[in-house]
Amino acid sequence: MAVIDINADLGEGFGIWRLGDDEALLEVVTSANVACGFHAGDPLTMRRVCADAVARGVTIGAQVSYRDLAGFGRRAMDVAPAELTAEVLYQIAALDGVARTEGGRVAYVKPHGALYNRVVGDAGQARAVADAVRAYDPALPLLTLPGSAVYEAAEDLTVVAECFADRAYTPEGRLVSRREPGAVVHDTDAVVERAVRMATDGTVVAVDGSVVRLDARSVCVHGDTPGAVELARAVRSALEAAGVTPRPFA
Repeated sequence: MAVIDINADLGEGFGIWRLGDDEALLEVVTSANVACGFHAGDPLTMRRVCADAVARGVTIGAQVSYRDLAGFGRRAMDVAPAELTAEVLYQIAALDGVARTEGGRVAYVKPHGALYNRVVGDAGQARAVADAVRAYDPALPLLTLPGSAVYEAAEDLTVVAECFADRAYTPEGRLVSRREPGAVVHDTDAVVERAVRMATDGTVVAVDGSVVRLDARSVCVHGDTPGAVELARAVRSALEAAGVTPRPFA
């Protein structure tokens, strides 16, 4: 029986500003990547999302980022490894503390935005993130792209491959930069078809038409795009119709 996790980035509001419908997405996903305050999120939002996730049986993950609220964590930054390790450690610990007060815990770690893309190819930054996870709890899995530098940097940790139903891929299996046209796939039918193919065949068609091997254990659906909830529901329904069971990897 095919099984795959469905994850989404949640808790990305700040103060009175809300981004996405966390409550509705928590009815769809099996894992929630909760913002830890560095690219989005605040203590009240973190607590609310953790409480809702626990109530719905959704696994909580720390969505760690460069310290970049103004740029939503999507701007390239040059952070010294020791500093990055400390900042990632800070974020994991903060969210885990909040999650535990609500009866849950952080069960995995996923970098966000620029940090996510940086650690795919930068061994030094990947090592800094892995060092933070290792220092806090070496049992925590790290979520990243197949072929990421994280695999070597965290060879003593658990590294889990994920795929993106609504993002375009390069022939090398990397995500197309959001600065490029077509980086985000908005057509519902196309996203659903890609998600089912990723879960059942372990492949995706890249922007040049080539087929890329993924073999991912988790599929990400973004919560900050227009119609995100409806899209996530369509993806889950299609996966279940194809005989794929949504289940947390952690």
